[in-house]
Amino acid sequence: MTARTTTHEGTASTVELTAADRCDRCSAAARVRATLPSGFELLFCKHHYNEHAARLAEQGAAVYEGAGEPVSA
Repeated sequence: MTARTTTHEGTASTVELTAADRCDRCSAAARVRATLPSGFELLFCKHHYNEHAARLAEQGAAVYEGAGEPVSA
């Protein structure tokens, strides 16, 4: 898992994903970065983001697409 510590409002959440960034669930190319209020960061492919989106929203995660754009609910 990716465990880069950031603040919830920190700029690390908006950093563009690169080809080296991989999904924490399946190692596919990461398309979404989710930062939990605790600062824990998770990377997901689209498939696994869709699977976990509701739970991430419940937990108040800040979620950004690959280019650093916020994901709308």
